[in-house]
Amino acid sequence: MDEPISIAEQYPAKYWHLLDDGRIQCDLCPRDCKLREGQRGACFVRGRAGDIMVLTTYGRSSGFCVDPVEKKPLNHFYPGSSIFSFGTAGCNLACKFCQNWDISKSRSFDRLADQATPEAIAKTAQQLGCKSVAFTYNDPVIFAEYAMDTADACHALGIKTVAVTAGYIHEQPRREFFAKMDAANVDLKGFTDEFYVKLCGAHLQPVLDTLKYLRQETDVWVELTTLLIPGHNDTDEELGRMSEWITKELGADVPLHFSAFHPDYKMTDVPATPPQTLVRARQIAMAAGLRYVYTGNVHNREGDTTFCPSCGSELIVRDWYEIMQYRLTPDGHCPDCHAQIAGRFERFTKAFGACRIPITMA
Repeated sequence: MDEPISIAEQYPAKYWHLLDDGRIQCDLCPRDCKLREGQRGACFVRGRAGDIMVLTTYGRSSGFCVDPVEKKPLNHFYPGSSIFSFGTAGCNLACKFCQNWDISKSRSFDRLADQATPEAIAKTAQQLGCKSVAFTYNDPVIFAEYAMDTADACHALGIKTVAVTAGYIHEQPRREFFAKMDAANVDLKGFTDEFYVKLCGAHLQPVLDTLKYLRQETDVWVELTTLLIPGHNDTDEELGRMSEWITKELGADVPLHFSAFHPDYKMTDVPATPPQTLVRARQIAMAAGLRYVYTGNVHNREGDTTFCPSCGSELIVRDWYEIMQYRLTPDGHCPDCHAQIAGRFERFTKAFGACRIPITMA
């Protein structure tokens, strides 16, 4: 039974139309939820109130933190900078392995204790010296209106914006949403439709469409993350096909992060990803032509470090989220062979560090 939608939750949403049978169809993502009065979509946060679609989490967050940008993960987007991070509740996917399930799968708004306008978020990020603001923890696609308004407020103050997303979104909202973003880390959860259907309640092709759109039609800086789940998406064959597709369709300069799974949510019976699986995946991806491949959720200096693809020099040496050495020029060139490194860079002075700082909004 859906929770009643209160007056306070009724922020008018975009991306819907009225059907002939009287239902409202949400046009935001490929789920195409069709709703009668009072019903909520699969994401739980978009619902019908009267004859309109509403977003029930506008201005309401599950929490705010200042993170190192590498935690998103973004290794080529102003490395070492701090990023103001927040999310809301709900999700339009149903991943059985969700690592943030207490937020993204929430069916209650008790977690949404923090309230903030887009302008307040931008101002706070500026006061804290953050280079950018990240829409993260749950997928910002489902709170698109809030994220886009916040992005406008951030850009007015010279602050960059980042979407951490699964990329499950229809074409029109995709164009409007990503027009507001400076960077995105997109979860490419696997490389078979069977994986998406059985473990995510979704389909692969819309995600591939989003990735191709971002790389071929926008200036958004894109990095990818794949959570490797033992026995589900970690075979040499699947990793090879995925890496070859990325190289061909998105280009060799797209950074790819292989992240370690830990048992959680509805997959507590699956073992954690062995570190050697991440090392093997990295080798496969680099053999397919990708120049920047990283390992995540494990200590692996080689897998954390940015190397020059031309001469092999260590350029940004990392230990997890902490930068131990930074040798790139301000405009992103290797100081040894002068090769251009793909990404967004500026003069490096001091890294923010590996700490995560919770923030309470005034």
